Amino acid sequence: MRSGFYLVAVAGLLLGNGAVDAQAETIRVTIEKMAFVPAEVEVRVGDTIEWVNRDILVHTATVKGGWEVLIPAKKTASLVVREAGQIDYYCRFHPNMKGRILAATP
Repeated sequence: MRSGFYLVAVAGLLLGNGAVDAQAETIRVTIEKMAFVPAEVEVRVGDTIEWVNRDILVHTATVKGGWEVLIPAKKTASLVVREAGQIDYYCRFHPNMKGRILAATP
């Protein structure tokens, strides 16, 4: 009887029983030569976006009417994505720098 329980438990682990949560990921965006690279990223709600600023200037990732992340020169800053949808952002100091986040629900 006990071996039957073991087989059911192993099968549940292998099949997942639908209870396995998706792992959050970190998506890296590099800032180099006054540009977000890549300019568009696909993420899931709960993922972290990490901006790596390789420029000698301070930049931001700013959403009009929303959030802003300050990214110091030669430093890194991050943000956890909290909502699904298309999120367009730009650098407040250099408005020609634009990026897009396409966030899906997990």
